[in-house]
Parts: sequence; C-alpha cells; structure tokens
Amino acid sequence: MIKITGLHKSYHIGKNSLHVLKGINFNVNEGELVAIMGSSGSGKSTLLNIIGMLDVADEGIYTLDDNLIKDMDETKSAQYRNKFLGFIFQSFNLINYKTALENIALPLYYKGLKRMERQEIAMEYLTKVGLADWATHLPSELSGGQKQRVAIARAMVTQPKVLLADELTGALDSKTSTEVMDLIQKINAEGKTILVVTHEEDIAMMCKRIVRLKDGVIVEDKVVNQIKATTHV
Repeated sequence: MIKITGLHKSYHIGKNSLHVLKGINFNVNEGELVAIMGSSGSGKSTLLNIIGMLDVADEGIYTLDDNLIKDMDETKSAQYRNKFLGFIFQSFNLINYKTALENIALPLYYKGLKRMERQEIAMEYLTKVGLADWATHLPSELSGGQKQRVAIARAMVTQPKVLLADELTGALDSKTSTEVMDLIQKINAEGKTILVVTHEEDIAMMCKRIVRLKDGVIVEDKVVNQIKATTHV
C-alpha cells in the first residue's frame, strides 16, 4: 500500500539547514494499523505530511497503492489526496456552524454528489461511529470524543485507501481516548489501512505495529501484541 525508499527532507531557515528525515525506508501493507512514535523534532509529523502529500521529500521514492508520488502540482496532489487518503486531526477541524451530518457530508460535496445522496452516505457513516442521534447537533454541542468520532466519520466518508491520524487522542482524556481507539481498531478490523502518529505509549500499544523515529531515522520497527478493546462501540 505504502512504499518509501531513501526518503530525505530538509528545511532551510535563513542560512541554516535542518535535516529532518535522513534516508527513511518504510513500508505499510494493506490492512495494517501502524503507530508512528517519536519525540518532538524526531521527524514523525514530517513523515506523515509527506505520506499525506501535504509536503514533498527532497530525495527518495514514495509510492501509494502502486502510484508513484512525484512532481505533482497542487491540483493533482489534491486529487490523489481525495482519492486515496483520509485525515484525522487532534483539533478535529470541524466547521463550527455546520451540524455533525453536514461536516461529514462536506467531502462528498467536493466530489460532486447531489445533496440527497451526500446526506444519505453521511448518515450511514454517522451511524457507524455511534452518533446517529446527534446528526443535527453543532460541534459546540458535542463532547471531545463525539467531535473526534465525527472527524473519523468525515475522514472515512469518501472511502479512502488509507486513514492518517495525527495525535487523534491528544485533546482527549484517557477513557475517551480508549473509546476512540476502540473505534479505530474496529475500522481497521474491517480492512482499512491506518497510520497513527502519537506520543502516547498506551495508544501505540493499541496498534498492531510500532515504528519509532529518532533524529530523522527509524530506530525501531516492531509488531506488538494488540490490547483488546475494553469498551463497546
């Protein structure tokens, strides 16, 4: 699904150059649930941004679902993101004046679907994350866990090949974090490929594989014994 070879990325700040990724080799198979860990400055967010086509590498090869990701303008990058990727963020990134249902349906608007079809599909995914009764509620009327469930549904609604989650539990308490990860495990069990950037060890241990970065290189890549879900979705 994801194949990365010899990936390098530097940022130039004035006369100085910061070498963030230093020859990353990283593969993800279809259906994996992978945690990417590392301290601040380790390169984990840069790696996720490159995988998400929000940034480009200086050197190296990146293929996504057998498509070489290289020399794309913003229009083509956006097309590939819409086709292959779904994003989940720590800050939820919901539109405050739109209901839960409308937030989920928004990506379908950009795909040109008619309003009725958008609403039907959005409702299907809202039901999948256990929030069918909250369809008409605004984000201000939802808890942090509910907001993240809406964000997960929005990321899934276009049926992307890969979900990319950047600190998806970072703004949540431990109980809610576990509930959200239960949902992520359930989605993964249905066959979805998911990458989770996290600094929380207990969240990483709820994934199937942990990749640790330090100073721009992978220092550990191991399969873990997955903790069973303790709550019901």
